[in-house]
Amino acid sequence: MAKGSTTRSEQSRSDVLGVPTDLSHGGVVEISRELRVLLADVFALYMKTKNFHWHMTGRHFRDYHLLLDEHADQIFAMSDDIAERTRKIGGTTLRSIGGVSREQRLKDNDEEFVAPRDMMKELRDDNRQLTISLRSAHEICDKYNDVATASLIENWIDESERRTWFLNEVVTDV
Repeated sequence: MAKGSTTRSEQSRSDVLGVPTDLSHGGVVEISRELRVLLADVFALYMKTKNFHWHMTGRHFRDYHLLLDEHADQIFAMSDDIAERTRKIGGTTLRSIGGVSREQRLKDNDEEFVAPRDMMKELRDDNRQLTISLRSAHEICDKYNDVATASLIENWIDESERRTWFLNEVVTDV
């Protein structure tokens, strides 16, 4: 099954749930699919951010360690909102780490050692990619007039842009 695709059983389950929404069935399916993939990316970015937080070294250890912990907390906070919004509109969400792995677009980093500057560059690029994905999700919400999900996404865009900005400042030579 392709990433982000919805099976017939998922569509039937959504109908059975009978969640009261004025969104069209097609809107629920498409928005839920996009939110599920976003959730996978958020979990992947959270894990990578914590990985780099745990494995930080060097002269800027304390500052970077604290920055990445703050970023990880912010990223993790998105996960519950994404999943709950998916359920509120009658969709289904991730159920396992395997589901995250199948759906995520952001790449993991399992390297034994990553230099601190490279960590920050990779996280900057991943946060930038997340922003692009969030904008795409916003367009889908606009298509179906889902202003509540779009409103949440607008805040997440602002947060991901801020993280990208901070990480870029760390790696920019002036």
